[in-house]
Amino acid sequence: MDLSSLKPAEGAVIKKGKRVGRGQGSGKGGTATRGHKGAQSRSGYSKKLGFEGGQMPLQRRVPKFGFKNPNRVEYVGINLDRLQEFADKYKLSEVTAEDLAAKKMVKKSDVVKILGRGELKSKLNVKVHAFTNAAKEAIEKAGGSVETI
Repeated sequence: MDLSSLKPAEGAVIKKGKRVGRGQGSGKGGTATRGHKGAQSRSGYSKKLGFEGGQMPLQRRVPKFGFKNPNRVEYVGINLDRLQEFADKYKLSEVTAEDLAAKKMVKKSDVVKILGRGELKSKLNVKVHAFTNAAKEAIEKAGGSVETI
């Protein structure tokens, strides 16, 4: 080993690119590889989000239609058969939205609606945010009661 065989560790030396805009003699002077005129040749240029060089941008080309109601209430539906299973599993005579949230059937922030699929065999007092007519009739037919929160 001698001084002529020494070289830096791999990855230690990072070659920088050729410096642009440092005079004609450098080979990258004048326009400094930016071309002549136009927005991209100027200092301070930054491309705006969605800009396509003056072509009509995609978000303006695509047709828009419909209406998104910002006040829409998104219900989490629970059918009668699942409600029956829930009541049987935890031996409940009264089911509330808090009970459903505590047992991870719905989230605490969810708005619960009881739907009419299935059959209810036991007498249940149900307190949730909403009911379908079929579900309300089925619960009352089984001897239970419904209460809207």
